[in-house]
Amino acid sequence: MPLAARIDIIERGYEYLLAYAAQGRQEESGTELRPTLERMHGALGDMQGSLRAAFAALPATSGAAHFTDAVERDVQVARGALGIVLSRERISSMLIDNFNASVHVRALLTDLFLIEQALRSAVHG
Repeated sequence: MPLAARIDIIERGYEYLLAYAAQGRQEESGTELRPTLERMHGALGDMQGSLRAAFAALPATSGAAHFTDAVERDVQVARGALGIVLSRERISSMLIDNFNASVHVRALLTDLFLIEQALRSAVHG
């Protein structure tokens, strides 16, 4: 899956999670929460390959490899947190609120926003 598609799934998913967290639900029945989380979890799988491929097309810079390494760690930690959430029999708004607040999830989202803009500006010169 191309990196842009992965980023889109994660960004849209996070927007849904923000709305879900505000609902005060005790469990997710009748919602799209679990499928959304599963799509996000899948998009994070082997994202490292997509990251490396996207950055391979850009001119090499001194910090790009270090940043990519950091993003890959953020991907692994956020995917692990998603796995914990998905393993729950019932997923409450409070659990999602805590997931959303995780510094690891926020770091990943910030990384992805930066990557998205950097790649966009590289294409548009």
